Amino acid sequence: MASSSSRQPHDPTDGIVRPRPIKPGNPVVLRAQGENGSHRANGGPLSRIDMPNSGLSSGRSTPLPPDAPPSAVSLSSARKQIRAQQKHRLFPTIDYAARVSHFDPKSDYRDFRGFFVLFWIGLAIMVITTMLRNIKDTGFPFRVGVWALLTERVWQLALSDGAMIVSTSLSLPLHKLFRNSKRWLWWEKAGMPIQSVYQAAWFTLWVNWPFMFGWTWTAQVFFTLHSIVMLMKMHSYAFYNGHLSTTEHRLSALDNPKNASTEAAVRYPSSSSDLNELNTLKEKRAHQDEEDAIAELREDLAIELTSPLGSVTYPQNLTLYNYADYILCPTLCYELEYPRTERTQYLELFWKTLAVFGCIFLLTITSEEFIVPVLHDASLRLNDITSTSETLLVLLESISLLLFPFMVTFLLVFLVIFEYVLGAFAEITCFADRRFYSDWWNSCDWLEFSREWNIPVHHFLRRHVYGASRPYMSRNMSTLVTFLISAFGHELVMSCITKKLRGYGFLAQMLQLPIVALQRTKVVRGKRLFNNISFWISIILGLSMMCALYVLV
Repeated sequence: MASSSSRQPHDPTDGIVRPRPIKPGNPVVLRAQGENGSHRANGGPLSRIDMPNSGLSSGRSTPLPPDAPPSAVSLSSARKQIRAQQKHRLFPTIDYAARVSHFDPKSDYRDFRGFFVLFWIGLAIMVITTMLRNIKDTGFPFRVGVWALLTERVWQLALSDGAMIVSTSLSLPLHKLFRNSKRWLWWEKAGMPIQSVYQAAWFTLWVNWPFMFGWTWTAQVFFTLHSIVMLMKMHSYAFYNGHLSTTEHRLSALDNPKNASTEAAVRYPSSSSDLNELNTLKEKRAHQDEEDAIAELREDLAIELTSPLGSVTYPQNLTLYNYADYILCPTLCYELEYPRTERTQYLELFWKTLAVFGCIFLLTITSEEFIVPVLHDASLRLNDITSTSETLLVLLESISLLLFPFMVTFLLVFLVIFEYVLGAFAEITCFADRRFYSDWWNSCDWLEFSREWNIPVHHFLRRHVYGASRPYMSRNMSTLVTFLISAFGHELVMSCITKKLRGYGFLAQMLQLPIVALQRTKVVRGKRLFNNISFWISIILGLSMMCALYVLV
């Protein structure tokens, strides 16, 4: 057999069919094969003519000199071992390993942003097909019924909303009055009851405000939700600063320890603090000397009056600028100081603002095309029906037709609030903590969903409701009180939308507690897939069912 080096270059006119030349490979590997004397499959040595030449290498490497250092010898040996593993194959080798798919529960893959893009593409397809259908039926791309509701008395709504926000600032002069007054008007004396009465009167006024002027249901829902948000903000600001004023009075009183209280410093509860921390501090102080206990108490009180970042100390925060900044920050829990970004990214702010209006547009299209017609048709049919079975059939049909539209509405409301509105205000205020939600879509029960779907509200309820009631109630009773307040808020919003007080939302909210207890039994607790499926079915079915019951019954 002739050596490959004796072959002549291929002549295209000789009539002999030869294999297609192989694409030039890695020059280092090819050079190594030429140096190492690799053999072809037919047993012949691989010469320079057989070697695919990249034009970047001669195909040979310089041999090591006899007096080469050990490090160079080691590197040369490693290269030769790698060259020996290179084989000339007609087809590329595929590396197989023990791996799981991306959707497997054991997979560590978490990047599913492509599905987020697919979601928006699907909504774009929905809008385009809706426009074409409307042009065919009416000659116009969109219906204008819901648009008219959104734009009616918009200036009156804007002025009322501004007045409502400004009225919350009365908490600042009230707090200064409580702090600087005589002992009987301190926060822990008469200050807290006065602030509570003011908050109750404030909330009663502004909740009834839309009904006094006969606003549309869209304006009523927005104004009621914003009133609830501002109530929570005002409550957190007043009660946390009230706690700090009490702490300041105690620290000042320790200048004369004989007449001062030496009880442990009260740590204001937070969303992540241990609610049994106070008992731990009391037990620790019981085993200390009096002088050491007073010194440590001073330190604890001083720490409580200082922000976690260490830049602001009470009462330096009692300014109108600080209050206005807190009102704009996307949080419901007041702190002396928040982590901040270096600057506002105006391009990001522009895109988030644009996304807000885009989501409102999609919500309008969804309700105009897929929700309002179903409810209107069902209402007309129920007026002509007297049989209970037929009424039930109409309700079930309406619920089934509303399942998908309300799922889309639910996802859009989530995005517009927690991703875009709160994100835009975070950019405006340079608010750094933008974890407004967690992976609630993987929730296995309603308690987990309540913690992860709306983190700002969860922090508020844990800090100002559950945490504040925990020293006086058991854990289960504090949880019950928290759910009662949350259920009352949901029922209030539903009554504003439908102008009906039925209690369906309140009942559905309270039914979550026995459902959670059932899901945490030994039989069901470990079945995460089953619990997640149950969660999604209940949330999709519950939204359409609540709407049908409130509107049609």
